[in-house]
Amino acid sequence: MAKNKTIKVRGTIVSLYENRDEDYISLTDIARYRDSERSDYILQNWMRNRSTIEFIGLWEQFNNPDFNSIEFDGIKNMAGSNSFSLTPKRWIEITNAIGIISKTGRYGGTFAHKDIAFEFASWLSAEFKFYLIREFQRLKEEENNRLKLEWNIQRTLAKINYRIHTDAIKENLIPPTLLKDKINFVYADEADMLNMALFGITAKQWREAHPEAEGNLRDAATIEQLVVLSNMESINAVLIRQGLDQSERLEQLNKIAITQMRSLLNNTGRNKLR
Repeated sequence: MAKNKTIKVRGTIVSLYENRDEDYISLTDIARYRDSERSDYILQNWMRNRSTIEFIGLWEQFNNPDFNSIEFDGIKNMAGSNSFSLTPKRWIEITNAIGIISKTGRYGGTFAHKDIAFEFASWLSAEFKFYLIREFQRLKEEENNRLKLEWNIQRTLAKINYRIHTDAIKENLIPPTLLKDKINFVYADEADMLNMALFGITAKQWREAHPEAEGNLRDAATIEQLVVLSNMESINAVLIRQGLDQSERLEQLNKIAITQMRSLLNNTGRNKLR
């Protein structure tokens, strides 16, 4: 789970965080816009409505294969009656719902998938919903722009290290009498050696598997893969100058790629790259 982010909507701070690679928004914070002292009461009032139960139940049926539809039918039949009451926690426990979640601790409260959060905001205030969607979209645009910038930086870094890599090849692997086409073959061969170490396939194999894709194998790489590729090019340059043959370098670089990718993917700070 990513650390909470916040947006300011009509003077109210609303928390967001990423769960299951989806954006969840604090229903507790949205309810505080109406009444900061009775947010739980407002949320329970919303969940008493039959239309609310039908909506969140439909969302679960579309998105949650483990949703308990039998229990949901029972809740739906009771919804709207004077005696009916439902809390987010009870909804989650009875139906195994994932669209609404309860968090404890410093950043605690009731959160919901953005689809459900926008529905709650609409019930609370059409004006608030409008500004909530606008601020949410602004945040996502900023994140996307930052991601593109960081991806381009990594691409630039990879290109710089590629120059260091090709210089090492030129100085140590290419005899002076080689023809130009043979020299290019050595460069391509070394590049594919790195591709095999990191991606497990060559550039040609990737193109054959993705005939409709734009760009090449490295254009389709993730930020994490580009970071590792950049490191591998520098390391390969050192290994070339040490006189290791290609098979030895491939084995070492593959181990390095595995170690570094695991480290990046398991590091809780990797979201700083995003």
